[in-house]
Amino acid sequence: MSSTHLIVVEKRSDFRWPDPGGRVMTAEEYVSERAEARTRQRKVINLCRSYDYLSMGYYGSLLAEARGDRVTPSVETILELQQKAPDSPKLAGLNRLIAGLDEVPRSVNALRFHVFFGHIEDPDLAELARRSFELFRCPLLEIALERLDPRDVDPARDEVFLQALERFTHRAWRPALVQSAPRMDLAILHDPKDPLPPSSAATLQNFIRVGGSMDIAVELIEKKDFSRLTQFDALFIRETTAVDHHTFKFAKRAAAEGMPVLDDPQSILRCTNKAYLAELLQGSGIATPRTQLVSRRTLPKLEDRMAYPVVLKVPDGSFSRSVKKAENWKQLQDIALAMFKESEIILAQEFMYTDFDWRVGILAGEPLFVARYFMTRDHWQILRHGANGQHEEGRTEAVAIADTPAHVLDAAVHSAKLVGDGFYGVDLKENASGVYVIEINDNPNVDAGMEDAMLGDALYRTLLGHLLRQFEAPHAAAQGIALASSAHKTGTD
Repeated sequence: MSSTHLIVVEKRSDFRWPDPGGRVMTAEEYVSERAEARTRQRKVINLCRSYDYLSMGYYGSLLAEARGDRVTPSVETILELQQKAPDSPKLAGLNRLIAGLDEVPRSVNALRFHVFFGHIEDPDLAELARRSFELFRCPLLEIALERLDPRDVDPARDEVFLQALERFTHRAWRPALVQSAPRMDLAILHDPKDPLPPSSAATLQNFIRVGGSMDIAVELIEKKDFSRLTQFDALFIRETTAVDHHTFKFAKRAAAEGMPVLDDPQSILRCTNKAYLAELLQGSGIATPRTQLVSRRTLPKLEDRMAYPVVLKVPDGSFSRSVKKAENWKQLQDIALAMFKESEIILAQEFMYTDFDWRVGILAGEPLFVARYFMTRDHWQILRHGANGQHEEGRTEAVAIADTPAHVLDAAVHSAKLVGDGFYGVDLKENASGVYVIEINDNPNVDAGMEDAMLGDALYRTLLGHLLRQFEAPHAAAQGIALASSAHKTGTD
């Protein structure tokens, strides 16, 4: 597929150099671009002033990925640079590059320099600049170096280090005579104070109980247990996820360590932003309610494009939070202007009322459970949030997969596969016109007496078994190679 370059900036005046072939456009112009205007894959260089979460620069890269454009920097790179985590694999890679830097005199303890697309004027730093760009793929980089080695660590903290080491290793050195080690140690991340958790306390106990019957040791962990994460073999996130949240940090760390994880970082990144999903689904030809991305600049154009009522959404909202209905143009303007304080892009979506939404749980590309989520009484949503912080929830009715319409299952499976091969909850509406995908959730509810009503313990066994197979697969493969090698040697001796 042929491609062309686009340069995306926050304001036209930010690009003071000649425009190569009229390829410079503002981020608002890019995110508002209609699908029919995109005839082929583009290479997008995102030079926005800020890549902060939910800023226009962030959306520039996010929507480029959803549209299939090749973008620099990627959303993954943006998040790496924002988090500045000391245990980041990319920062570790940069440290290794710096460690071998002989061109900087030992008398220089600090150094700051700029890298433009991997290039720098100083030939002594050219290799470092090139390889730094290969690591981060960010067009404009400022690198600050400071010399440190283990001798710079304050000896006064030695006792803290030794105590932490003892605590960390204590769990791993289980007395072998007391009991044999389980097949897998699974951490379930949860928030016991969350009023709307994806799994209730009773449900989490079901995971622990069923896990025990499968020789899986299940332990509930919380945000404060991040330093303990690598003690476990796998991670299951049962807490509402978000990119600018510790759940994403847990998922990234687990994935970097090679641990099986639900939800994986890519699924969190893709599913928690409704703007990304809207682009992904529409670009793949999947039926959705008519949806438009709206910015402050494009808001006035919306008055005559949508039929009322209109549903407005902040892209990273969850559990019906930051989802409002406008009955007229005045309401739409008021709601939109309030939402722009949270996000520079919002969604305007065709209102489509149904008595219930279908929810299809998908695991590794296959339907796991089906439920109908009914609207709350005298309301248009599944959840009604009160001004006092309380909420009302519609009833849930489990449905056998065999009794679910085939077109509902097909739409759910097709949609989920666009995101990945993890664990998803696909929300759909069905009316006389057909089936429409509303959302793909990376952290679907699993609650006792609701989603598990048809399968019972089999639902928990399937989810836990999925993680167990992922954990044991590399070991089984290694053992198979070793056995094959041994057989080969036996046959040739």
